[in-house]
Amino acid sequence: MVKRVMADGGYTGENFAGLVQNMIGAEMIIAKQSDLKHGRITPQRWVVERSFSWLDKCRRLWRNCERYLQTSRIMVALAFIRLLLKRY
Repeated sequence: MVKRVMADGGYTGENFAGLVQNMIGAEMIIAKQSDLKHGRITPQRWVVERSFSWLDKCRRLWRNCERYLQTSRIMVALAFIRLLLKRY
């Protein structure tokens, strides 16, 4: 069960947080860029950026060639599953 969803600053807002709460019952956490001025990246923000860089290594996700949105969502999920299986 998902307890927290961590997202980039582009997903701020009551509507998105409420949607996440209603759909999966998870708390929404926004990784802020406040410490980037001082050259430090917060640990939460680092997790978000690291996750995006892992996805960039999956060649199939570089270009959207899928006909249906559901197929693209499944490919992203499979990419993360593959990464988790390699690490654990």
